[in-house]
Amino acid sequence: MMERLRAEIDGYLSGMGVEYYAVLDYRDVREARPDIIGREDFLPRSVIIYLLPYYVDTPVNISRYAASLDYHIALGEINGGLIEVIGRHLPEAHLRGYGDHSPIDERHAALISGLGILGQNGLLINEKYGSYIFIGDLVTDIDPDLLGATPPKNIERCHGCGICLASCPTGILRGEGEGCLSAITQRKGELSDDEVELMRKFNTVWGCDECQRHCPYNSDPIVTPIEFFHRERIECLTSELLATLGKEDFRRRAFGWRGRRVVERNLEKLGY
Repeated sequence: MMERLRAEIDGYLSGMGVEYYAVLDYRDVREARPDIIGREDFLPRSVIIYLLPYYVDTPVNISRYAASLDYHIALGEINGGLIEVIGRHLPEAHLRGYGDHSPIDERHAALISGLGILGQNGLLINEKYGSYIFIGDLVTDIDPDLLGATPPKNIERCHGCGICLASCPTGILRGEGEGCLSAITQRKGELSDDEVELMRKFNTVWGCDECQRHCPYNSDPIVTPIEFFHRERIECLTSELLATLGKEDFRRRAFGWRGRRVVERNLEKLGY
């Protein structure tokens, strides 16, 4: 059964454009939010961890990850498909999909799975797609051996050139600042003149890609094969474009979670 199930998982993920995934024994992962799994009605035994590459191009004034529709939608679709595939073989199994808000430390799980190395900026760096990746996971109560779990690997790190640290706009990566530029663009309320000037200097109304943009591992980024990230892209966010986004369309964007007023304020401050 294991071979057939793994073959179907392989086929499904490959068909969705996912090239990198692994299975771990739940005992090997690091729980970040035990309260989340504590609300579930099963005892977790295994984890499927996978990567979603998202790079397509470089938008004008927003972070690359926010140019497409909200990546949580893609994670939900892939997790839903995985649940269907596994459920056909093991209908009694319990499975829960996550992405970002997970009971486990997803980055740690990906690192000990050998899906990438750890960058000085704290990001996972994949051998093919660099750091332009999202991490998704499926927690199950299936015997890890049945899913073909692999032993945890030693965590490997980048070569430590320090370019990402030097390129950080606020210095937070060097231990010099109090917050990152991305957090500034997402903050509610009023921004200081210095914060607005920083946003103008790096021409961003949402997010920050500076440490990734300068990283040597991202010097020749590979375009994602996942069609989701190619659809309905925003290359330059403007006040006029924002006005065309209805309530539901706005909610389907990565910048939608913080509220329209924050985005409107940033566009106004930067003259977009």
